[in-house]
Amino acid sequence: MDDQTAIARLKQGDIDGLEALVRHHQTQALRTAYLVCMQRDMAQDVVQDAFILAYEHIAQFDSQRAFAPWFMHIVTNRALMAIRRQQSMPLDDQAAEVALSDQSPSPEQLFERAETRQEVWAVLSRLSPQQRSAIVLRYYVGLDQTEMSAVLGAPTGTIKRRLHDARERLHGLITRWAHDCRGHAPTPVEQRELR
Repeated sequence: MDDQTAIARLKQGDIDGLEALVRHHQTQALRTAYLVCMQRDMAQDVVQDAFILAYEHIAQFDSQRAFAPWFMHIVTNRALMAIRRQQSMPLDDQAAEVALSDQSPSPEQLFERAETRQEVWAVLSRLSPQQRSAIVLRYYVGLDQTEMSAVLGAPTGTIKRRLHDARERLHGLITRWAHDCRGHAPTPVEQRELR
């Protein structure tokens, strides 16, 4: 079942429509939420909330438009909200939450850690959540600036600025990281390659 059929069925009250949408969009939504939040459990909660919100507001969705950008808007906003909630949580509550969570990594987490260079994650984590979401939507999800504007609910000028600022910040962080790893500043050729 394609998205249009799934949406039509969901608008008629057929829950199978939601199941089809979950199958089509869950993987990309989880990856996007994870790249924005950088926490697996938070990303899973974000995506679950996003599907519930999509279900609750499907009557407002314009069936003539593509579902993915609308849904990614929900996912990205929920991810940014989750980060803000966590940042405002008192440290004692954060420590209790960590203590209650399972500390042993799953096989999937171990595999992800082996696949992903820690340095890249360290650099990405130093971006603000807004900059990180712009980088993820542009270079991972592959949205253009107009689509990003719709997803993030911001004017294209703001999106361009976020992307510019994020790229500049990444360039500086990667240059510093390369300097620390090599023990010398990157050559002009290496600097061009980093851009």
